[in-house]
Amino acid sequence: MSDAYVLEATSRADAGKGASRRLRRLENKVPGIVYGGKSDPVSISMDHDPLFHQLENEAFFSSIIQLKIDGKAEDVLLKDLQRHPAKNIIMHADFLRVDKNQAIVVQVPLHFVNEDSSVGVKMQGGRVAHQANEIEIRCLPGDLPEYIEVDMAEVEVGQVVHLSDVTLPEGVVSVALGLGEEHDLAIANISAPKAETEIETDDDAVASDDDDAATDAGDDAEAKD
Repeated sequence: MSDAYVLEATSRADAGKGASRRLRRLENKVPGIVYGGKSDPVSISMDHDPLFHQLENEAFFSSIIQLKIDGKAEDVLLKDLQRHPAKNIIMHADFLRVDKNQAIVVQVPLHFVNEDSSVGVKMQGGRVAHQANEIEIRCLPGDLPEYIEVDMAEVEVGQVVHLSDVTLPEGVVSVALGLGEEHDLAIANISAPKAETEIETDDDAVASDDDDAATDAGDDAEAKD
């Protein structure tokens, strides 16, 4: 798990769209809510800019955050974020309380390494395609990784990398694989070079034309008979 991210927030009693709008426009604050665990949900507000800057770090979305509400710290995860459709503004944030002794389910990004030096790319001229950029995992908060690394070094052209091919950190399991082998989804592959594919297609077309010509010649011969 990465070093703790820290945010400051204050609890708020006012609710509704009007109150949230005033927070954003007049105070440059983001309304939010903290829920989960054994405590009641708490409406909060926090300064917009510190949260906005934290969101520039990919790891923030899959890390435990130390949220200080009125000075009291709680461990939370960012569960939902609402952005303005046209402006670079955070509209609302939802945080989920976490317990260090209870497993959590989180979407974690995939980092693909050794793509350019892989067998399929460097030696065979293939192209890498990603079918997934993140996966859902289950683990204790203390085992939560910032990302999952997928090593493409030995992958060849035509080979598909599945969830089961990924080495997960200790204490981390795939939610999908826990549902059965039929959920062993593809996450990446290396396809043949485009030019090679086009040549094969052209060859098939020529062969097809030759077959058609032979068929036509046979039909003409039969007609003359």
